[in-house]
This record gives sequence, C-alpha cells and structure tokens, in this order.
Amino acid sequence: MRTTSTTSQPKAPARSWLARLVLKAFVLLAGLGACGALLLTLALALAWPNLPDLHAMTDYRPRVPLRIYTADNVLIGEFGEERRNVLRFDEIPDIMKSAILAAEDDRFYQHGGIDWTGVLRAAIANVVHMSKTQGASTITMQVARNFYLSSEKTYTRKFYELLLTFKIEATLSKDQILDLYMNQIFLGHRAYGFAAASRTYFGKQLADITPAEAAMLAGIPKAPSRFNPISNFQRAKSRQGYVLGRMRALGYLTDAEYQQALAQPIVVKSAAGTPTGRYAVHGEYPAELARQLLYGVYQDDIYSRGFNIYTTIDSKDQEAAYESLRAGVLDYTRRAPYPGPEETIELPAGIENQPEAFNDILDDIQEKYPDNGDLMTAVVLSASPTDIKVARSPTDIVDINDKRALRVVARGLTPKAKDSLRIRRGSVVYIHKYGDYWELLNKPSIQAALVSLRAQDGGIMAMVGGFDFDEGKFNRVTQAWRQPGSSFKPFIYASALERGLTPATQISDEPFSLTAEQTGSKAWNPKNYGRSYEPMLTMRQGLYKSKNMVSIRIMQAVGPQYVQDYITRFGFDRARQPAVLPLALGAGSVTPLQLAGGYAVFANGGYRVPPYLIDHVTDSAGKIIMRARPTIAGDTLARVIDPRTAYVMDDMLRGVATFGTGARVHRELKRDDIGGKTGTTNDSQDAWFAGFTPKLVAVAWMGFDQPKSMGQGETGGGAALPMWVGYMRTALAGQPQIPPGPMPSGLTRTDDDFYFAEFPPGVAVARVGLPAPGDDPQSGTTGQPSDDGIGALLNQLHGQPVPPPPPPPQSGHEAAVPQPVRVPF
Repeated sequence: MRTTSTTSQPKAPARSWLARLVLKAFVLLAGLGACGALLLTLALALAWPNLPDLHAMTDYRPRVPLRIYTADNVLIGEFGEERRNVLRFDEIPDIMKSAILAAEDDRFYQHGGIDWTGVLRAAIANVVHMSKTQGASTITMQVARNFYLSSEKTYTRKFYELLLTFKIEATLSKDQILDLYMNQIFLGHRAYGFAAASRTYFGKQLADITPAEAAMLAGIPKAPSRFNPISNFQRAKSRQGYVLGRMRALGYLTDAEYQQALAQPIVVKSAAGTPTGRYAVHGEYPAELARQLLYGVYQDDIYSRGFNIYTTIDSKDQEAAYESLRAGVLDYTRRAPYPGPEETIELPAGIENQPEAFNDILDDIQEKYPDNGDLMTAVVLSASPTDIKVARSPTDIVDINDKRALRVVARGLTPKAKDSLRIRRGSVVYIHKYGDYWELLNKPSIQAALVSLRAQDGGIMAMVGGFDFDEGKFNRVTQAWRQPGSSFKPFIYASALERGLTPATQISDEPFSLTAEQTGSKAWNPKNYGRSYEPMLTMRQGLYKSKNMVSIRIMQAVGPQYVQDYITRFGFDRARQPAVLPLALGAGSVTPLQLAGGYAVFANGGYRVPPYLIDHVTDSAGKIIMRARPTIAGDTLARVIDPRTAYVMDDMLRGVATFGTGARVHRELKRDDIGGKTGTTNDSQDAWFAGFTPKLVAVAWMGFDQPKSMGQGETGGGAALPMWVGYMRTALAGQPQIPPGPMPSGLTRTDDDFYFAEFPPGVAVARVGLPAPGDDPQSGTTGQPSDDGIGALLNQLHGQPVPPPPPPPQSGHEAAVPQPVRVPF
C-alpha cells in the first residue's frame, strides 16, 4: 500500500502543470482575440465613415448628354450619364437578368454580399489546379469595385471593397443592386451597361434581344476587352456557350430553348449613335478640349442640359492627322533599338493545345497589356533568328518571318541577348500588320503631336495630342511646353528684316563663342549641326541650311531685347522667351499650338489670328447660345508685322521647303506654295516641322514626355517632317496651288532679292560678323556689321539706345469672344 501511495504522488503536479499550460494558452488566445477584435473595431471605426456616400450610385435622373461634333457634323465625343442608356429595373428583360445571374452570381438573391459557398468552391478549385482558375467575386462586390474603388491589388483595397459591399447590401435592395450593375458595368468598346452594349454589338434595343444574344452579352464582363464579339468573336462565342449551359442547368432555359439558342446565328452590327458605330473619327483630343472649355463656363451643367458643341475640326483632316502621327511614331519605333518584350511569363509546354487553359492565360495578358489600336497583344510560342510564332488566341497563330520585320528585333533573337531583351517562348509582345507582312514591335514610349489651323482665322482643323488618348488625356498640342529649336529661327530672321538686314546680307558662319566673363556664368560654345562651318553665307542661305552661327550673329546684331519684344507680336510668352542669345537657337519654350499660331502670321500676310476650337454651341432645342467671333486676317487691328516682312519670310520659307532642310516637302508633295522650317534641339530631344500654305498651317512634334535624346541622327527632318507630309498629303489633296500675291508697296526686288524702300542696296546692312571691304581681316571686327549699314541697327551696334518696337495693335474682336471658344496659348 505504501508503494502504491509513493508511485501515485508525482501525477498531481503533472496535471497541475498541464492545466496551467492550457490556461495560459487560453488566456493568450483570448488576449490575441481581444486585440484582434479591438484592432478590427478600430479599423472599422476609422474606415466606415470614409466609405463613399451611396447617393451618387442611385441618383440616375435621365439626363441629356453633351455632344461634340466636327465642323462637318461628325460626332467625335459624348459626355454624360445618358450615354449609358440607363433603364429602369422593370424595363430590363427577364432573359437578360437570368443570363447575368447565370454567368456571374447564381446565388445573388441568397447571399448577403459575399458568397461563402462560392469562396470555398473557388478555393478548392484553385488548390486542385494549382492556379487561379475560379473567382468568387459577387455582383455586389463588382458594383463596389466599379463605382468607387481602384483596380490596384492591395489588401487595403480589398478591405474597403468588403466594407463597401456590406454597406451596399445594408442600404439597397437586391433589385437595386442588380439594376446598378446592369446599367453601369463596362462592356467594351466604350459601352457602359447592357442597354448600351446591346446597341453597340447587335444594333438593337435591349428589350428585343434573344436568349442567345443575352448570353453573349452576359459573358462579356469577365474580360470586356477579349470577350466582346467585335474584338474576338470566337472567344465571345465560346463564353456564350458556357453561359447558355449555366442558364439551362439553373432552369432559366428549357432543353429546347437551349438548343435553339445554340443554333442561332449571331449578327454583330453596331447601331447608329453608339460609341462603336459613331466615332468613325479619332477626335478624342479636340473633343476633350472642347469639353474642358465649355466646362469652364457652365461647370457640371454641361452634362445634363443637352448642349451640342460644333468645333472647327474637319473630320477628314482629323483622321489623316491621327493616322499620320501613328505612322510616324511607329516608324521611329522601328528605327530605335529594340528594348525587349513587355515581359516574359512561364508558358507550360503544350498549353497551346489546351484551349480553355490557354485562353485563361491570354485573358490575363490582355487585361494587363490591352490592344492599342492596330498594335495587338500576343504571346510568343517559339522564336528563332528566322521565324517568330506568336498567338493571339488558341486558333489565331501568326508567323513573323519577313526579313524586314526580323531586322527590327534582331538584337532580341541572338543567343547571347540579354535576358531583358531576349524574345523567347512566353514573351509578351505587340504585333502589327505593316503593309503585306506582320511585324513585332514594342509599345512606343516616344510621343508626338500634330495640329493644323486655318491661316485666315485660326480655326483648328485637326488636333492629335499624343499616340494614345486612352493612356492619358495629356494634350501635347496645348500642354507640352518644349524648346522649338531651329523651327523658331524664322521669327529671329523676321525681326532682322525690320532692322535693316536683307536676305542678301552676308553673315559669318565661323564658330562663335562667349567667355564666362561675357556671359556672367559659364562659357558658351554653340555648334552647327554636323559641326560644319563656312566662311560666309547670305541670310537666305543661312535659313535654308539652318546654320546656328548665322542665327546667333543675326540676333547679336539686332539685339536680344529687341527680339524678345518683337516675337511677342506672334503670340509668344515673353517670360518663356528670355532675352539671351541662345533664344536664336530656339532655347525658349512653346507649345505646338502656339508655334502654329506664330507661323500663321507668315502665312496670312502679317496678321495674328489666335487659334480657336469651338465655332458655336447650341442647347437641347438647337438654339445657338454661343458663337465664336474670330479675328480675321485683313483686319487692320490684327496686323502685327510689316506686310513686307511677311512677304519676304513667306518667300524664304518656301525656299527652305524646296531647297533647304525641308526639301523633302517639295519632293513628296510636288507643290511650290508650301513654306516651312525644321527644328531639332540639343541632343535630339525634340524634333519639329512647322509649315504652311496661304490657307493652312500645320505643326508636327516628336519627343519623349520626360525630355531625353531620341538617338543620334534623329532630326526634325527625319522624325517630324514625315508626319507633317503624311497629313498634308490628305489635307491638300485636290487643292490648287496658290502663287505668291503681289509684292506690298515699299518692297522692291533687286538682283533677285528683296529690299525695303528705307533699306535699299547700298543702305541695307550688307555684312554681319565680317570685316568691311578694305578692312584688315585680322583687325578684330568679327561680329560687327559693315560700315555701310545704317539706321537703328548701326546705332545699336555703336552703343546708342534703340527704342523697342511699338506694341502690336489689339484686335477689337478679342474681348468679344466668349472664353470657351478660345484655346489659350
């Protein structure tokens, strides 16, 4: 008995120790739970008040949208809620509701916003397949995400999405939630809501759709850019079959109805007045600018009062500008070093033989890298130096084997290519049909702008502010302040004509330099392009060849302050054009639109006609409530430069486009009535061509948004001029050539060059930067004009003050033009 008692004694402490351990664990877990609950409560307390008000979701009063048209009555933009074709819940056919529930959330009326059964089912499927094959997003969650939340994949966003989902479920009825979803979900091709999608894809009202069509529409939300019948009919058809099967399984369709729907031919046809059917012209940039201008007057009222804006845009010109800019950017992309694929993914062996699994991969790629116009996303199946095989879909396989296409991406096909450059199986790329062959290109990173306007009144005929409007609404025509380079030289030359120089004035082209003492900062040693110099050139030759040394000496002779005052006559901002010698090389800042407005002065005989975009605005009843009163060339109050200066500059700039750096214009367009000037800034960061006829002015620009070199050898003549020519080829088609008008009084032509009456031969400045006849070449007179120059120029060079040019006359029309019809410089 004593032995038994002795052996049982240690068990009590063991049980006590275990109990204490369990108790401690319980307390710890309880504490952690309490802390978690406290943190969750705190998070809810902080986040819940910040959730958006649901009033905006439910306030769908019918509104008449703002519509924007070209001058020839082509719709290029529509802004306002009505473009979603909002329907009441009872106006949406039951077959459409059934198709949506079957495709997206068949337990919608049973769950409270989160379908936990669906979450479990998706989790099991994803674990089994070791990839994300199913999702568990409910209709309510999609409403929360589409209305108020970004698409970023963070835990914070998911947390807010869950909270907003609960708030929507607590505030709105199920029918209201489904109504919101059906009216607002994006369904591709600018269509929002199923009513708009029905008209976009089938050309009919939603009430008239069949079960087959309803199932195809219901299949789009999973991947709007790939599952819509315009972009990818086969993929949309496959998805339609899945939705029809779900509708039959859930009892929405009988077997007979299911078979009938499967057999029904689908006819894709966009109705008039839909985004796909109406925007035949790529007018996104002028449409957005017109919206902004009118918004400045009426604010949010513009989206509900049925305003119609009629712009000065010509639809033919606008489309030509769009096509030419895109072609120019892609041409540059072909010339530039290939930077490698967008990314490279692991593509399982044989996946292309598993259509459903391969489509899921392609859907993810397309969502991350959507098509960009005629640049289409694809994934590489195999690659070698002689052939690249890419897939758009399991059935759409493209072979790229043309030597011209392979040459562009050759650096990505060599065995020793860097990993980031190599094109191999799984590489995500863009492909493009170029003429009769396919090519592989990276998505362009360079940007461009093109704008044209009427020389006689400034009406904007075409405006393209970038390669892709959907990538960002930044309009480089009006918002990009860039150095104009040599395209600014004509304004320097014009100032010189009014100070005694002539096209025949001889000017030194020898290297020029200023010491640090002379500049007050650091030494300045400008160079000619190509570092080629000549002893002397006439002013005309200097402009034709775009010689920097000639321009600098002209500005030095005329005086930087005088030039700064003079160029404001053309509409340039004084603050952005400093009175320093580098201004002669275009070191100031302009926008493409501002430069076009400046060149219009040369084109129209010396009148400043501020550009404008909106011709008139009507209300919902068609009554004109606003009309532009533009400045017209010929109005004496609008004259800003001497008509003789405009005439001579027109003649010289026609020579540039025929014999000079812009000679390609004459070679390709075969016209003698075009003047223009190329422009290239330091390190080829900006490329320009500005040109005109007596009726039309156009400016093309190319460069990176964050300025950097476009590459050695890239110039305005090689990068921007082709875009300009491509546009003008269409804009001038069928237009007769316009010869120069009669010479203005006070201008004579002697020895095949022009002289102002007050500066005849023997009086006009004959030399700049060269010794006068009889002077010792070593006498140090370099930089001075000859002694036979007279008047204000000679006085200035001798140190006597010269009064600034008189301010340009102000147009009496300018104050009368309403603000929204003006495009501010």
